[in-house]
Amino acid sequence: MASRFGGLFADRQADRVVPPSGFTATLTVLASGAMAFLAVFSLALSLAAGRLADRWGSELSRGATVRIIAPQDQEEAQINAALRVLDSTAGIQTARRLSSAEQQALLSPWFGAELDLNDLPVPKLIEVTETPAGFDAEGLRLRLAAEVPGAILDDHSRWREPLTQAAGRLRILGLFCMVLIAGTMVAIITLAANAALSANAQVIQVLRLVGATDAYIAGAFVRRFTVRAALGAAVGIALAMLALALLPGAQDAAAILTGLSFAGWHWVLPLIVPPLAAIVALLATRAAARRSLERLS
Repeated sequence: MASRFGGLFADRQADRVVPPSGFTATLTVLASGAMAFLAVFSLALSLAAGRLADRWGSELSRGATVRIIAPQDQEEAQINAALRVLDSTAGIQTARRLSSAEQQALLSPWFGAELDLNDLPVPKLIEVTETPAGFDAEGLRLRLAAEVPGAILDDHSRWREPLTQAAGRLRILGLFCMVLIAGTMVAIITLAANAALSANAQVIQVLRLVGATDAYIAGAFVRRFTVRAALGAAVGIALAMLALALLPGAQDAAAILTGLSFAGWHWVLPLIVPPLAAIVALLATRAAARRSLERLS
C-alpha cells in the first residue's frame, strides 16, 4: 500500500525532509482553500441551474395562454366562445379569464402600477392549465381559428425551450469550471512540490548516502503535501458553505442570486471536496517527486 500511494502511510519521521513552513506550505494551503471555495460555488451553480431548468420546464409545460384580440363590441362574445372551446377540449384542466386587475399586475413591472388598461388596446387573456396528459396544441389552434377568429393560443413552447436550454448550459458551465479548478490545483501543487524538492536537494543527497530510498523520500513529500491540501480544502469549503448559507433565499424575490445554494441532501456534496483535493495533491506530488528525484540522480 505504501509504495502504491507514494509513501502516504510510510514512516512519519521522513516528514523532516519536507520544510514544515515556508512559501511552499503557504502556497499549497492557500491554493487548496481557494480552489475548494471556487469548486463549491461551481457545484452550487450547476445544481441550482438543474433545479431552475426543472422548475421552468414543469411550470411552463403545464400552462398556456389564449389571447383575444377583437373589436370592443365583440370581445365578450369571443371570450365566451373561447371558454366554451377550451372547456370542451380534452387535456385542459381549467380555463379562466384574467381580470383587469390581474392583467394590470402582470404589466405593472414594465409599465408601472399607474397603468390604465383602458388607455391601451391590450388583448384579453385566458389562463389555461392542462392536465398531466396535456392537450393537442395544433388541434386546439385549428378549432380556435375556426370558431373564435380573434383567439391566439400560446402554449409557452417558444419560452420554455430557450430557458431550459440556458439552464442546461449553465449546469455544463459549472461542471466545466470544476474541471478547470482541478487542473489549476494540480499545476499549483506541482510547482510547490518541485520548489520544495529543489530547495532540499542537498538534504536528499545526504539521505541517499545514508541509504534512504527514493520511495522513502518521495513518501515524505507526498504525505506532507496531501495533508496540506486536505486541510486547505476543508477551510475553503467551510467558508464557501457559510457564504452560500448567507446568500438570499429563494423566497426573496428581489435577490439577484436567488436560488444559488444547495437544497436538501446536496449540502453533503461539498464534503467530498477535501478528499478529492487530497487525491489530486497525492497524484500531482507523486508525479512531481518522481521526476525531480530522477533529475537529481
